Amino acid sequence: MADIYVQPGELHLVRGPAILRTALGSCVGVTFWNQRLAIGVLCHPMLPRCPAEGSRMSVTALRRYVDAAIREAAQQLDGLGAVRRETEVKLFGGADVLQVERTERRPTVGRLNADRALQILAEEGYAVMAQRLGGRRGMHIDFLTTNGEVWLRNL
Repeated sequence: MADIYVQPGELHLVRGPAILRTALGSCVGVTFWNQRLAIGVLCHPMLPRCPAEGSRMSVTALRRYVDAAIREAAQQLDGLGAVRRETEVKLFGGADVLQVERTERRPTVGRLNADRALQILAEEGYAVMAQRLGGRRGMHIDFLTTNGEVWLRNL
């Protein structure tokens, strides 16, 4: 079985059995699993919004942003024949791991990433079936593409 570590700012799509792993702090990890097609995707974006000049950015650079990474994953899955309502989505991360002032007027990067991911997933027509967002500690996740399970370990 393939064992792939997904770095910050990366997106990996696999067909067939694999374990996709990553460590999250303020970043979010979004898993997509389609049982019928035996496809799993893990994206690990770091920042909530793609800047206005995003149209001039490379695909690799766009994967750093929550909105662009989720939309790219959705397009790749669509291209392979995945139906959005049959694709299981899980969302993790968005922690406040750095010592910064936390106010409602000035949300942290972790909070912005988590909120943006939930917004974009809803806009794209995905229901989030499981999530673990926020807190003050990072986490490590292992995503098994054989059955869609995600194992979580606090850091």
